[in-house]
Amino acid sequence: MTGEPAAPDGPDEFPTEADLPDEPVTVDDIDPFTVDDDDFADIDDFAAAEWKQNTTADERIRTVINSTTIPKSAGDIAETALVSETKARTTLNKLAEEGLVRSHQTNSGKLYDRDPEWHLLKQIRQLAGSNTLVDQIQRVKQELAEYNAKYDAPGPEELLISDRELNQNELDDISHWRTAERELSHLRAAYRLKEAKEQTYSITKSGARQTGNQPPLQ
Repeated sequence: MTGEPAAPDGPDEFPTEADLPDEPVTVDDIDPFTVDDDDFADIDDFAAAEWKQNTTADERIRTVINSTTIPKSAGDIAETALVSETKARTTLNKLAEEGLVRSHQTNSGKLYDRDPEWHLLKQIRQLAGSNTLVDQIQRVKQELAEYNAKYDAPGPEELLISDRELNQNELDDISHWRTAERELSHLRAAYRLKEAKEQTYSITKSGARQTGNQPPLQ
């Protein structure tokens, strides 16, 4: 009604006729992407084009191999990474030399997958940099304690090999229980790594003070 104040959630001022565009704006006028989606038949092609435009070939190969747990050929990895097979093979062989990737020679050719030890160390290093590492350890320990109490068993393996007939929910619990145990192992390794790095830094810093030198910035 005229004279009534605007609703609390509404604007205080409304645009005048002079503020409005000469032509009405349609959804076609709003384009947040740098790639014209009219050139692609479906959203998968569009997403692939966006990925290819915003990353290098090496970055895409690394992304694909980092999630490859079952050995694949250079051709398969190249197809997913949107690169040539020659480029994929060259980069994969280089990563294998650096210890980041495993290569397997088979009768049908060489296959590649991520190196599990390198991938584990990478995860542990990332966890060691977390500011909530202690909280994460306590959370997983609490989860394990709840499983111990629920099934009156020291671990999932004992429950699995027991004479007890397990239903699907209990089998799911065993799977989650195993995952929690593995997560705690990784978190503890990360905590030990973090402690070792801090101790090393303290020793280096102390030695630098005694000699009058400052340690390099981390």
